[in-house]
Amino acid sequence: MALIEIKHFIKTYSTGDSSFNALDDVSLTVESGEFVAIMGASGSGKSTFMNMLGCLDKPTSGSYFLDGIDVSKMSMDELSEIRNLKLGFVFQGFNLISRTSAIENVEMPMIYKGVAPEQRLQRAKAALKIVGLEKREHHLPNQMSGGQQQRVAIARAIVNDAPIILADEPTGNLDTKTSIEVMEFFVKLNVAAKKTIILVTHEPDIAEYCKRIVRFKDGKIISDELNTNQKGLDSLDKTHYEGIL
Repeated sequence: MALIEIKHFIKTYSTGDSSFNALDDVSLTVESGEFVAIMGASGSGKSTFMNMLGCLDKPTSGSYFLDGIDVSKMSMDELSEIRNLKLGFVFQGFNLISRTSAIENVEMPMIYKGVAPEQRLQRAKAALKIVGLEKREHHLPNQMSGGQQQRVAIARAIVNDAPIILADEPTGNLDTKTSIEVMEFFVKLNVAAKKTIILVTHEPDIAEYCKRIVRFKDGKIISDELNTNQKGLDSLDKTHYEGIL
């Protein structure tokens, strides 16, 4: 059974007397442990598709099976619960709470999940150690570089041990060197922690870190190819992330 199975997604938006399909009969299957890049120009449908994958919006028609559960007909409250259990999010703008420390930002998903305070603290510390920020636990976002802020966001995404990480242009606000560091870390999470990662990017050099590249145009998938020259594998070490949280 596939971890993600999208069947015949259509998303229609109406403006006045006209309407258009942001997604036009899109079907896609993602197996557990894949690392998939979603590419396409602005307006291609890739961001709309990621919103559907993240249970942030629902299709006009079509079905979505997430880990065997049909989520396409769920209420927004039910989708919120699914997000907390199954998905971790990393955004281009980091989306950290500005007046809250790194460790408090990482704790936030566990508060919504009802994790006890002592366990929250322990797991947040472990997640920050994984991303190499154990010495920055009490720093505010404005006291950290862009790369460090994105690593806090990654720690927040993995702290609930969700099987899927959705990353929307995660290197969009980073310089080239920091982008490489972040992408190499995503490769480690995919290979060592066996996280399924789906990443939106418009940058071909970033997509090259993924195992599979899916391209959108005009609301349709126009190509879906394996990447036989995946970058970042040579940066792997013997660190094991699975089960550390």
